[in-house]
Amino acid sequence: MARLLFGARTSLTVGICAPLLGLGVGLLLGMPSGFYRGWTERVIMTCADLILAFPGLIFLLVFTSIFGPRLTTITLGLGLLISPRFVRVVRANTIRFSERDFIQAARISGAGDIAILFREILPNILGPLMAYTLVVAGFVMIAEGGLGFLGLSVPSPTPSWGGMIAAGRDALEQAPHVAMIPITVMFLTVLSVNLVGDRIRGHYDGA
Repeated sequence: MARLLFGARTSLTVGICAPLLGLGVGLLLGMPSGFYRGWTERVIMTCADLILAFPGLIFLLVFTSIFGPRLTTITLGLGLLISPRFVRVVRANTIRFSERDFIQAARISGAGDIAILFREILPNILGPLMAYTLVVAGFVMIAEGGLGFLGLSVPSPTPSWGGMIAAGRDALEQAPHVAMIPITVMFLTVLSVNLVGDRIRGHYDGA
């Protein structure tokens, strides 16, 4: 139980901070891409496609080998790895709201591009983005658990759910609870996050 609680710090820190980092990068690059279009969109989306095409496990292996297998490194690496997904989602939502009548009304009233982006578009896309962030948080927790299982997450003796699962794999026949308990905790956590994200997304889709 003590290791589960201390391992939750690792898994939840990565599961919260990495998606927030991806969201920040997505807003920083996705909003100008969807708002200005043209060459800005082509450059940003080409870079995002290149990162998406690169094998994620290889990226994390190289990243952790350069900067060391620390919690900060794992969080930063996963955040950068998922940021192109946020760029795509932010761009799509920005394009959708850029064509609304209230944007044209803001232009006619004399609002500049920065004011339109932060006062008109950003408040409208934050709700759907938060729902998507929660769904991605579940994916990131699973990814961190997979890295811990492979020994690529935070080094021992710092506990993590993935590391606990890996430690119990050799005793599955004699003591299956050693691995099944952290598996169950991770499953319930990811399921809860996904259900909350789906509920928020359903609210905004219905609106």
